[in-house]
Amino acid sequence: MDDSIIKGFSKYTKHQRIDALILKYGFDENLALWLDSFEAPDQITRKIIDDLSENPISSFHLPFSIAPNFVVNDKNLFFPLVTEESSVVAALSNIGGFWAQRGGFHAEVLGTEKKGQVHFIWKGNPETLNLLFPEIKEKLFAESAFLTVKMIKRGGGIISIELKDMTPVLPDYYQLDASFETCDAMGANFINSCLEQFGKSIQQYFRGNEQLSVKERDCEIIMAILSNYTPNSLVRAWVECPVDNLLDGKTSDECRLFAGKMEQAIRISQSDVSRAVTHNKGVFNGIDALALATGNDFRAIDACGHAYAARSGRYCGLTDILIQDGVFRFSIELALAVGVVGGVTTVHPLSKLAIQILDQPSASELMMYMAVAGLASNFGAVKALVSGGIQEGHMKLHLSNIMNQIRIPEENIDQVQRHFQDKTVSFSAVEEYWKSLKLEGYEDN
Repeated sequence: MDDSIIKGFSKYTKHQRIDALILKYGFDENLALWLDSFEAPDQITRKIIDDLSENPISSFHLPFSIAPNFVVNDKNLFFPLVTEESSVVAALSNIGGFWAQRGGFHAEVLGTEKKGQVHFIWKGNPETLNLLFPEIKEKLFAESAFLTVKMIKRGGGIISIELKDMTPVLPDYYQLDASFETCDAMGANFINSCLEQFGKSIQQYFRGNEQLSVKERDCEIIMAILSNYTPNSLVRAWVECPVDNLLDGKTSDECRLFAGKMEQAIRISQSDVSRAVTHNKGVFNGIDALALATGNDFRAIDACGHAYAARSGRYCGLTDILIQDGVFRFSIELALAVGVVGGVTTVHPLSKLAIQILDQPSASELMMYMAVAGLASNFGAVKALVSGGIQEGHMKLHLSNIMNQIRIPEENIDQVQRHFQDKTVSFSAVEEYWKSLKLEGYEDN
């Protein structure tokens, strides 16, 4: 056995894990002090952050930003955002104000149903299973009641349990397909607990049914797990205004030309997968930043959203456009499941602040805000693309990152920014300009 394999690493203290890093990679002995500089100053917050994950050695910082002026259903909000991409925050801030002057964003929740499945093998006659299922379903509801009582009091619970014959996929393979309402919680733990109980109950039912043959009394549970695809947890958001008012300080003809280019770009995203993927990345730039800030699972949100984008059998852009009777309408419909209670949302101090900034929204309201963030982010990206390209604005915002990499002193930053106001920004261009400044007499700190 390889002597370098570490056993019981999760039981190590933080300092023991850092020592293991130093030993393996030859890092500086002061690594622990450097990593400690990224930690929260108080021990309570440190413990909260450490307990969020396994084997922590420090905290990884990302900017916690604000995009103001988001008017959603006539309510004016700041959007809290966590992202490393400055252009995402800049675009959202810009587009929030842009649409605030044109009536704001509108949003509605079309459904909040979540799903889960029990996958099992049963070697009997499918017709027999169909005949037995009403009795089985009654048992499933009854024996999971201890798990659902609190959720039912909050207005949620198990909505339905259906049997699916999946024998064309695998021999003797069936599914219990269940739907849930989890109110303001994301509900993953609740759903998974119910599903695991379903698995136990259906096994007990078959084993205890003496009217069945020995073969029919055997039921193998493959797995019981929620689905992150929630096609009946839907939200819609949109903006609209007269076409002639689409651009500030522009003529009606210029506004109509812009609207036409926007429509062309959206239609391309709906027909070409290569464009659709990048188009939808722009949608999730906004959604993920808001999801991270509020402690929601952006990975589940993205997986669900991309699956919904391919619901027709072809992967398409998630936003749509309609220009009719002189009115421009830009919209999104998205499958989305979020929570505002439980999990990181109610544990992480900054996530709790983010929820406060959003005025303590319900899960349905947060669904709408995330859809709005996705719509705004996508509108900003497409607007930039059809108005001359996205790279100029992106690289201007990236300039500060480049200057940090090159380690340009604070006293020279304004001069470098002024120099690149009317020039193309690239790493090599900034590096060359800084070298020229140093040759003129500036010294690197």
